[in-house]
Amino acid sequence: MPTTGQRVPAAPSTGPAPAATPGAPIALQRNPAAGPAAAPASQQPASTTAQPAPVAGQMPAGEGPPPEGEAVPGLPPAEGAATAGPADTALLPRDLSVWGMFLAADWLVQAVMVGLAAASVITWTVFLAKSLEMAAAFRRQRAVLRAVDSAPSLDAAPADPLVDAARAERRLSGDVQDDRDGVKERVGSRLERLETAAGRRMLKGTGVLATIGATAPFVGLFGTVWGIMNSFIGISRAQTTNLAVVAPGIAEALLATALGLAAAIPAVVIYNHLARRVAAYRALVGDTSAAVLRLVSRELGKCR
Repeated sequence: MPTTGQRVPAAPSTGPAPAATPGAPIALQRNPAAGPAAAPASQQPASTTAQPAPVAGQMPAGEGPPPEGEAVPGLPPAEGAATAGPADTALLPRDLSVWGMFLAADWLVQAVMVGLAAASVITWTVFLAKSLEMAAAFRRQRAVLRAVDSAPSLDAAPADPLVDAARAERRLSGDVQDDRDGVKERVGSRLERLETAAGRRMLKGTGVLATIGATAPFVGLFGTVWGIMNSFIGISRAQTTNLAVVAPGIAEALLATALGLAAAIPAVVIYNHLARRVAAYRALVGDTSAAVLRLVSRELGKCR
């Protein structure tokens, strides 16, 4: 029997739980021995069961394909995809055409290239002008030579500087007709000076070709040395020997040498060609001078 004043614990009920009144809140009872009450299924958090780690090269489950151009973690970049960053873009080769290399070159190298291009233009201009001049001079001198050879006397010869000089000397030596050898010598001296003047006149303008042919390679080499110096300075600043950094500067420098050779080789060839043509013209003038001297000698012989 319990002692008076002590509370007897109620026996646990084994019967069915009373039905809940509709609309009444459900009272949650906490069993101190069972720990925290379990929350309703609708309020329980998502399962925290450990999921297997994604395999490299596979996309996580439930995710769609990435946007076009976006890299997938764990996958190698697609073929042809752009992977160069800002630093790599700066190392891409520049325009290596002739015009592009000229624009990218140093100002001094550009000045050398412009000078060599001007020298090349002068070379071909002189070649064209002297070729036309010599062609006309050859035609005229051949016609004079044929006319002098067929002339019966000095007075019947066509007008020409050589013929005019012989007539002038004959007129000045009219009082000393007996000195035939002296007259022929003086006429020959005049004609010789005229031959030299004709050759010198034909050579006028060709000296610049000799100058271009002798100096253009060295001018181009100077531009190359200057350009390579700038390239080495750029390499030291970039602290890289990447071919994309080294090649453009060296190519720009070598362009100066190429232009120097392009200006010098035609100048030398054209100068030698014109020198041979001038020598041939002087020989033609010499033949005309000999024909005039024969006319003078023939007239002096008739005076005996």
